[in-house]
Amino acid sequence: MKLDRRFYERDDVVRIARELLGKVLHTRFEGVHTSGIITETEAYAGISDRASHAFGGRRTARTEVMYARGGTAYVYLCYGIHHLFNVVTNVKEMPEAVLVRGIAPLDGIDTMRSRRGASGMPTTTGPGIAAQALGIRTLHSGTDLLGDTIWIGDDGPIVPDAAVRVGPRIGVDYAGPDARSPYRFVVTDKHVLRG
Repeated sequence: MKLDRRFYERDDVVRIARELLGKVLHTRFEGVHTSGIITETEAYAGISDRASHAFGGRRTARTEVMYARGGTAYVYLCYGIHHLFNVVTNVKEMPEAVLVRGIAPLDGIDTMRSRRGASGMPTTTGPGIAAQALGIRTLHSGTDLLGDTIWIGDDGPIVPDAAVRVGPRIGVDYAGPDARSPYRFVVTDKHVLRG
C-alpha cells in the first residue's frame, strides 16, 4: 500500500499536495508504529516560488535534500523548536516539496499522547505538532519514503473535492504575489476520514 516512486516524481507539486489528503503517513521508530491520515498540506513549487526554500536555485546544507529525487523526506527546524516534515517531489535536481500541516491520528495514539505531553486525544493540527506526534525530527531529513522508517500509504479514505478547502499558504507574506497562490489544501469535512 506504500506510494511508489512514480507518485512522487511527477512534475505537478500542487496536484500531489491535493492528492496527499487522505493518504496515511506512517512512522516506525525503535519498533513503535504510529500513523495518521493527512488532513492538511501546502505545496512549494521550487525555484520559481518565492515562498520556497529553493527559490532562485538557492542551495544550502539544510535545503540540499530538496534537490533529491521525489519520495525523500525534507525535515527542517522552524523557530528553533518545531520540526516540520515535507515530502520532496519531482525528479532529482527539481526542488519541489509538500509540507504536511496536519494529520488525524490512527495508530499509536498512546505514543502520540506521550510525545505531545497530552492526556486526551493528541492535537495534530499544525506542522510542528503533527511531526512531533509522529516522532519525526530533523535527523530524519533525507529518509527515503519508500523504506520502513517513514512512509506514506494509500490505505486511507478517498477525500472528495467537496470536503476540501483550497487557499493561500500560511506564514509566507514575504513571498509577495506568490503568497496568494492557492497551494494550501485542508480537509474540512472530518466525516470523510472515517472511511
